[in-house]
Amino acid sequence: MPRDHRPARSIRVLLAEDQGMMRGALALLLGMEPDIEVVAQVGAGDAIVDAALVHRPDVALLDIELPGRSGLEAAADLRAQAPGCRVLILTTFGRPGYLRRAMDAGAAGFLVKDGPVEELAGAIRRVLTGETVVDPALAAAALSAGPNPLTARERDVLEAAADGATVADVAARLHLSESTVRNHLSAAIGKTGTRNRMEALREARHQGWL
Repeated sequence: MPRDHRPARSIRVLLAEDQGMMRGALALLLGMEPDIEVVAQVGAGDAIVDAALVHRPDVALLDIELPGRSGLEAAADLRAQAPGCRVLILTTFGRPGYLRRAMDAGAAGFLVKDGPVEELAGAIRRVLTGETVVDPALAAAALSAGPNPLTARERDVLEAAADGATVADVAARLHLSESTVRNHLSAAIGKTGTRNRMEALREARHQGWL
């Protein structure tokens, strides 16, 4: 619809997606909706808050895996620094753990990317009215999966060990004793039902716990 035929007050959307082609396609498709205007596009998670403070979007549409800062971390930042902006997570990775973390971070919705743009546009309108919009299949999976079994410190230790760092390296990075690091790694391995820390890391990421 031509721009001058839009409603007097369009829904202002910030779009965060690291793949340029996908970002451009989403912006184009959403821009064809008569009541939606994409006012900002960013390709990195650490650019989200600054863009939101400048452009004042009504809804931030965020991917999860972004360079610089994840969409889940950015959602929590927006809740603190731009509380008037509703957050809708749109991701390829429909993992129950991600859904729980998104809700904990204050997101108002969580959708996977394989749905039609009409569904996405409808979700944008709905979260703006105060609704919570979640992919039904993912919501059911999250309920059956249960909460994240890893503590915050166990997650930190697994992440710090992701590049093959030694226990001593991880201890130095996190300012912990080596025995504490070993205990956290052992706990994480046990909770993920794996045999070593690299398997534990892969399983935790697969479940969306990290």
